[in-house]
Amino acid sequence: MSLIERYITVEIRRLVMVIVGFLVVMFASYSAQRYLTDAANGTLALQVVFDVVCYKVLIALEMLLPVGLYVATAVALGQLYTDSEITAIFAAGASPVRLYKAVLFLAIPLAVVVTLLSLYGRPWAYGNIYRLEQQSQSVLDVSHLQANKFNVNGSGRMVMASRIDPASHQLTDALIYSRSGKNTNLYRAHSVVVTDPSPATPSVNLRNGTAYVLDREGAQDNMQHYHSLNIALKPFIESQEVRRKSAPVADLWCSSDPADKAELQWRESRGLSTLLMVLLAIPLSRTKPRQGRYATLLPLTLLFTAIFYGGNVCRTLVANGSLPAIPGVWLVPLVMLTGLAFCLARDFSLLRKFSR
Repeated sequence: MSLIERYITVEIRRLVMVIVGFLVVMFASYSAQRYLTDAANGTLALQVVFDVVCYKVLIALEMLLPVGLYVATAVALGQLYTDSEITAIFAAGASPVRLYKAVLFLAIPLAVVVTLLSLYGRPWAYGNIYRLEQQSQSVLDVSHLQANKFNVNGSGRMVMASRIDPASHQLTDALIYSRSGKNTNLYRAHSVVVTDPSPATPSVNLRNGTAYVLDREGAQDNMQHYHSLNIALKPFIESQEVRRKSAPVADLWCSSDPADKAELQWRESRGLSTLLMVLLAIPLSRTKPRQGRYATLLPLTLLFTAIFYGGNVCRTLVANGSLPAIPGVWLVPLVMLTGLAFCLARDFSLLRKFSR
C-alpha cells in the first residue's frame, strides 16, 4: 500500500471506528430500554435481556457496519477536498483510481464480513432470540412472573397472582386469562401448580376456584366451580416470518416459496450492496473549495434512503410474487452498479472521450 492509499485509509478508518461505536452504543441502549420494559411488564425474563440485546446488536451490525463506512468515506474525503489535499494529490500526477483503491482496502474486507453476518450470523442470532422469547413468554415459566401484576405474553395469555413460588412452580390466588376460538376463558384459583411448563404443551392444575367460559359470538356462557381442574393452555406458536428469518441458508435454497427466495436474495446481496454503496460515496463526496465537508450529507442521505427502502420494497415485491425472482432483490445492486459505472466514466473522462 503506497503513501497516498495509506493516508486516506487511516483517515477513513478512524472515522469508521467512531461512527460504528456510537451507533452500536445507541442501538444497544434502545434495545435494552425496550426489553427491560418487557421484563418489567412480566413478558420477558430479566435474566435473558442481556443475551437478547447482544443478539440484536449482532443482527444490527449487518446494517451499522456499511452505514459507518459509507458515512466515514464521504466525510473523510469531503474534508480532504475542502482542504485541497485531493487537488494536490491529482496535481502531483495521481489518478482518481488511487481514491477507489484506498477505499477498497477497507470496503472489500467489510463486505466479506457483512456477507458472513447476513448468511450465517443473522439467522443464528434470530434463532437464539426467538428461542429465548419462546421460553420466557410462556406464562407457565413462573421464574419471570411478578406478583400482583398483569403478566401478559406474546400469545395473549395473562396471569396474575398474589404470590409466586418459582421453586415449586406454584401460584397463589391466581387469575388466568386466555382466548381460544370463539371463547374467552377466565380461571380463578386459590392455587395453581404448573404440571408442564413447556411452550409446546403447557398445562396446569387449578385447585379450589371458578372457571368461566364466555362465548364472544353468542350467549352460551358457562361457569363451573371446581376443587381440582387440569387444563391445557394454548401453546406458543412460532410464526412463518420467525421461521424464515432464522432459517439456515440451505433450507432457503431448497424452498420454492417466493418469500423464502426473497429472504435468500436479501442475505446474498448484502455484501455486494455494501461494496457498491461505499464506492458511490467517493464521487458524491466531492466538494468545492470552502464549501465544507458536510455539504454533501444531504445527497448522501437521499442515496442511502433510496438504497435502503428500495431493497425492502424489492424484497416485499418478490415475497408476494409481484416482482420476478430474476432480477428480484438484485435489482437495487444492478441500479447501483449502473450509477457507479457512470460516475467512474465521468471521473476518468471516458464520456468526453466517446463523445468526440
